[in-house]
Parts: sequence; C-alpha cells; structure tokens
Amino acid sequence: MNQLLALNPRRLKLLLIAVPLLLAALYYTLLAADRYVSESIVTVRQASQDAGGSVPGVAMLLGGVNPPARDDTLYLRQYIHSLALLNRLDVELDVRGHYEAETADPLYRLYDGVSQEWFLEYYRNRVEVTFDDLSGLLTVRVQGFKPVFAQALNAAIMEESERFVNGFSQRMAREQMGFAETELKGAAERLQEAKSQVLAFQTKNKLLDPLTQAEASSALTAKLQAIQAEQEAELRNAQTFLNDSSYQIKALRSQLDATRSQLDIERLRATSGRTGERLNRLAADFQALILQAGFAEDAYKLSLAAVENARIEASRKLKSLVVIEPPSLPETAQYPRRLYNLVTLAVISLLLYGIARLVIATIREHQD
Repeated sequence: MNQLLALNPRRLKLLLIAVPLLLAALYYTLLAADRYVSESIVTVRQASQDAGGSVPGVAMLLGGVNPPARDDTLYLRQYIHSLALLNRLDVELDVRGHYEAETADPLYRLYDGVSQEWFLEYYRNRVEVTFDDLSGLLTVRVQGFKPVFAQALNAAIMEESERFVNGFSQRMAREQMGFAETELKGAAERLQEAKSQVLAFQTKNKLLDPLTQAEASSALTAKLQAIQAEQEAELRNAQTFLNDSSYQIKALRSQLDATRSQLDIERLRATSGRTGERLNRLAADFQALILQAGFAEDAYKLSLAAVENARIEASRKLKSLVVIEPPSLPETAQYPRRLYNLVTLAVISLLLYGIARLVIATIREHQD
C-alpha cells in the first residue's frame, strides 16, 4: 500500500501507460508475424425429392429446385473442425510444420511437441467457420503466415468437404437401396406363396376357377327356371282345350318334369356337391385367395419401383457442395491489427491510470 502511495503521477504514467505501449510497439514491430486470411463461402444443396417421384409434371417443374440442406451444412461445419480432417490436412500440407516455422512470434506460433488436443485447439483458432442461419451459407476463413499456404489449406478443406458430402450422401443412398431390395425380396416371397396357395386350391378341388363355375351354374339355373316357367305356362294353356290323357299334355308334362329334375340337379351341385364342399363356399375361398395374390402382386410392383428409384438416386448426387466463393489468395495481412491494438491498449492504459489515480487520491484523503 505504501509503495502504491509513493508513486507520483509521472511514475504512474510510466508504469501504466508508457511501458505497456512501448512493449506492445516493440512486439508488433519486431516479433509479431503477419497472418494472411483466405476466405471461401460454401453451402450444401440437396437434389429435389420430387425428381424421382411418381408425378412427372411436378418432377419437371421442381427438377431445378435445389433447396439448401441446413442440417448437412451444420454437419459440415463440425467436420471442418474435426480431428480426423486435421490429420488428413497435416499429412497432405504439413499444417503443423507451417505453424511451427514462425519462431519469432511467441504468441501466435505453434510450439514443437504439443499434444494433438492442443494442436486441434490451435487449428480451430486459425480456421474460423461461421454459419448464416438466414442464407444457409458457410464461411470458412483460414489464417496462415504465408498467403499461398492460407489459400492451399482453404482449398484442401474444400476438397475434403466435397468428399465428405459425397460420402455420406452415397452412403445414405446405398442404405435406402439395401432396404428397398430387402423389401423387394420379401414381396417376391409373399407373391410366390400366394400363387402357390391358388395353385394348391385349384389342384385340391379340381376347379380352374370356382368363380366362373359358380357364375355359369347360376346362369344355367336361371335359364332352367325361365324354361320351366315357359313350359308351365304352355302346359296350362294346353289344358284349357286338351284332355289330361292326350299325347300333347303328356309330352308337355314329361318336358316339365325333365326341366325340374335338371334344375334340382343344378341347385344341388351349387349348394352341396359330391365332396361336401359347396360351390359358393369354394368361390368365396377362391376369391379371397385371388385378392391376397393381387395384393401381393401390387406390393411386389411397388417394391420393384422403389428399388428402381433407389438405384437412380444412388447413381446421382443426392447432395452436393456448392462453392459460392472459391478460396481467395490474400494480398495483404489482416492480422495482427497493429494500429487498432495499440489504440485499444492506449485506451485501456488510460483507464487504468485514471482508476489508479482515483484510488490513490481516495486513500490519501482518508489518511489525512
């Protein structure tokens, strides 16, 4: 406390203003290394989902629409800051060697032998990735001690990003295709089973089509009923002027009996049958089998169409990296901002000087 009170304004200015500004000026003049920034702007776009749909007109109208894939762009942002990408870039461009080469700058250089976690943190501080929620654009700003290296590192990040987007896009397409092929296999098995059941039913009951058989029997019964009605009317008409023992009456009665007998046979065939199975029941069971086979066939057709669509999707790029602005080659160093930093330091030093003067004056006033 006494040492603080012993400081006069001149010494206080020297300690809080002159010394920090002098040290900062020496650092920015002699030690601080220029850092160049290469900037690029990209986004991830996905193909229109209606391009392979079932409505050709809509597909033609929307085929050119390529909406931004916001989630995929966020995934890409995380990938750019990942350790896996850093390891690839280090093998390709010797990123660690470049940032370790600037030995004069003690604040922004990368020191030899640091761990991969520290190296990753240093890399994340030198590669800035910002996402614009409104436009869905991803801005990548890469710092380097040399402008050529900054551009090369940015270009390598773009190349790896393109590979990353294509990789998970194709992987998704392959998974969809595998699922569709599995469904197609199951649909084919169900269709084959339904057809086998139809064939077994036809073989067991020795009927090609019970529905047609039932319709034919119904039509024959209706025809016999009409003939019977005509014969009964003709018989009643003949009985008005002929005796019952006449040849014509006997002939008409014989025809009517034959028709009734045949009608009873047809009715018996339709309702009981020799095997105990009713024709109408067989027709109902056969219709159920036919409907089941039809559903299985429709499911097989849909599965086949799904496989074809999945194959088409797998053969084209579902998602793509769109480069709005390619990596730039910087001409002037953006960092360090020497004048801005010195002015900021001067303002802070003046504030500290004023606070220190106020504290000293307050203490002296209370001592008096």
